[in-house]
Amino acid sequence: MKTLLHLGLCLMFLVGVGCKAAPDSASERMELERSAYDALMQLKQINPAVYNEYTKSAVATAVFPTVGKGGLIFGGAYGQGVLFEKGEPVGYVGITQGTFGAQIGGQAFREVIFIKDPAKLADLKREDLELAAQATAVAITADAAAHANYDNGVAIITFGAKGAMAEATVGGQAFKYIPKTRQAPPAPLQP
Repeated sequence: MKTLLHLGLCLMFLVGVGCKAAPDSASERMELERSAYDALMQLKQINPAVYNEYTKSAVATAVFPTVGKGGLIFGGAYGQGVLFEKGEPVGYVGITQGTFGAQIGGQAFREVIFIKDPAKLADLKREDLELAAQATAVAITADAAAHANYDNGVAIITFGAKGAMAEATVGGQAFKYIPKTRQAPPAPLQP
């Protein structure tokens, strides 16, 4: 049992330390933005009514094209995403999740977090937003109901899962945020 405890603590440490909100290079950031946009378009294709309902009511949307998750008693998940406001990318978001309980397996999925409450958006940008890991996530299919059910100003949608995971856990999600910086235009050439 002591070995499992140490293994779980090491996994949670590695997930927390190895997580960053944004890729290092400009080309990787552009690819992340492209992947996030593609994930939103996939959600729209899967269920246009859900997509339209949530995007109309949200002040911001955090899109994680891939969240990887795994566990055996202790679990963790990690993903990099893009924060959109008014349809424009404004920053990068890293998501980490730690869980404990009956769980086994691994999976990858897409996650979209719709933020309706401006105070919750401010919390995310201050890296002060924490959410229950499983409590509010809704898996979307083509026939899912088209009603936006926000919990404390935030709605979480997952889709496109690959792999298998069985769990009955407790835990939470935490976020890191890096604003998107605009590069200054090059200085004019001097004659």
